[in-house]
Amino acid sequence: MIYKLENEQLRITAATYGGELHSITGKQDGTEYLWDGNPAGWKYHAPVLFPIVGKVVDGAYRIDGKTYCLPQHGLARTREFALAEQTGNSLCFRLTDSEETLAVYPYRFILENRYTLSGDTVTVSYTVTNRDDKPIYFCLGSHPAFFCPLTPDEELTDSGFVFEKEETASVLPLNENGCLRRERVPYLNGEREIWLNGETFAKDALIFERLASKTVSLASRRRKDALTVDFHEFPFLGLWAPANGARFVCIEPWEGHADYEDFTGDFREKEDVLCLPVGESLTRSFTIRIHEKDN
Repeated sequence: MIYKLENEQLRITAATYGGELHSITGKQDGTEYLWDGNPAGWKYHAPVLFPIVGKVVDGAYRIDGKTYCLPQHGLARTREFALAEQTGNSLCFRLTDSEETLAVYPYRFILENRYTLSGDTVTVSYTVTNRDDKPIYFCLGSHPAFFCPLTPDEELTDSGFVFEKEETASVLPLNENGCLRRERVPYLNGEREIWLNGETFAKDALIFERLASKTVSLASRRRKDALTVDFHEFPFLGLWAPANGARFVCIEPWEGHADYEDFTGDFREKEDVLCLPVGESLTRSFTIRIHEKDN
């Protein structure tokens, strides 16, 4: 089921399936910023990644001597959430563990996706609550896809990412199976901008770790419009577009990441995995700010 929120500047919609945003529309001229989920390009809009980000080696992982299987990015993006709360400026969707989830992820949890609208900004908050009798382990992230170029009359090379600060940073490369290699590849050298071309994502996502910047904007050389993602609560940032040429790019704040290609240990020992004690909750939030021409 689809739900809607709006104010004077923005209209958003979100769905119980996956508990994900479906649309962010600027009311000034009706511009749609979020990818429409056309399955010919990518069937999602802005899914939550839980309890893994990316892939685990061979699609399998181990906890306490037992092996479990999860697809890329986990279980939440293909589950039906319940509408937990709707207010004048927010929507909250809830997913609770079930027999189906326990078969692939052996922890009892509550996951809540909340979308709050304020002026020209959408705040996305994910809250995980441990309702098990032991600590639970997980990764958490988001995968919003934005139209790029924003309008059909623009070229891909008109678009790019602009960081808040000059960055000297490496990327974490992926192997052919979607797992991380151990080496770091230098990518930015005192630069703030990444202008796009057909080779930008030739080796899959650009994955950055602990950047100096806390925001990144999707900008255009030909328009004043831009959107800015504030990801300061997340240590990893993924930038990605598909090889099929679909007209979108993703700006992905992550807490955690794919397995390293040589990882064979218990999931609880995975690098950068989160541990949540019994009865506690953890929230991670980021914002999407829409800058329309005359704002």
